[in-house]
Amino acid sequence: MYVDKDSKIYVAGHTGLLGSALIKKLEQKGFRNIITRTHEELDLTRYDEVKVFFAKNKPEYVFLAAGATGGIVANKTSPYYYLRVNIAIQDNVFEAAHKYEAKHLIFYGSSCIYPKYSKQPIKEEYLLTGEIEETSEAYAVAKIAGISACKAYNTQYNINRFIALVPNSLYGYNDNFDKDNSHVIAALIRKIYDAKIEGRKEIVLWGSGTPRREFLFCEDVADASIFAMENAKRFKNKHYNVGTGTDCTIKELADKIASVVGYTGNISWDRVKPDGAPKKLLDSTNFSKLGWAPSTSLEKGLKMTYEYFLNSVI
Repeated sequence: MYVDKDSKIYVAGHTGLLGSALIKKLEQKGFRNIITRTHEELDLTRYDEVKVFFAKNKPEYVFLAAGATGGIVANKTSPYYYLRVNIAIQDNVFEAAHKYEAKHLIFYGSSCIYPKYSKQPIKEEYLLTGEIEETSEAYAVAKIAGISACKAYNTQYNINRFIALVPNSLYGYNDNFDKDNSHVIAALIRKIYDAKIEGRKEIVLWGSGTPRREFLFCEDVADASIFAMENAKRFKNKHYNVGTGTDCTIKELADKIASVVGYTGNISWDRVKPDGAPKKLLDSTNFSKLGWAPSTSLEKGLKMTYEYFLNSVI
């Protein structure tokens, strides 16, 4: 499906990890009419503001990359915040996109929506077949509600406006590198870098290091998103996993990051702290069959992310 380069494209959450990657990729592909708003300019948790924005701008395509995200600590200490904010943003943007007839909206779920002890690799149909990980339950419930809303809108109104993608753990540029309230790769980069600068001979990391995770570079997710926009008519009314098909243990990840950072001290593990799900590897066959594949290896992505951290965060 051809998408005109002058189409009005609204990227919600344009300053974040995924949103900024979307802006970069859209501009590289020649799209000239990209609409953005900061939180100060547009509070997506307030429908009155969202409605006015959509009525005035009438975006044709919407990438809903806005929302509240955080690591295990953040989800454990502020679960209601993640539930309330994400559901409010989803509901408001979905309703406005439908009311003002956006052609397509791309929504993003999370791999935490799947059962904690799900069969591996995780297929889309495993959703709601078991108990989800309690440390991210509130956030996961909000994302499940968003996926259900996409399907419900499409079914009720006989449309294919809403597309739900479920990328695995994102990392890359413009991430939050806070040690306690960030994604695992960003948190590890910060902790290991600090240990190196402070000359510490040992660093203690959360958990056992044995859980396996799949990681996806932010620009690959952005590329997959634009692919979905340009091929929207080929998508069925279901959510699609987006991943690399490979995983590693958190210990292996920490060792890779230590190598990139140049930290030569000892890494030990606080096994009293929770691990989360033992393994999360998505089966992305359905999305891959449409003709998309990631292009960034974990090793390359870690190096680029660390370079960004040094140049833009420190």
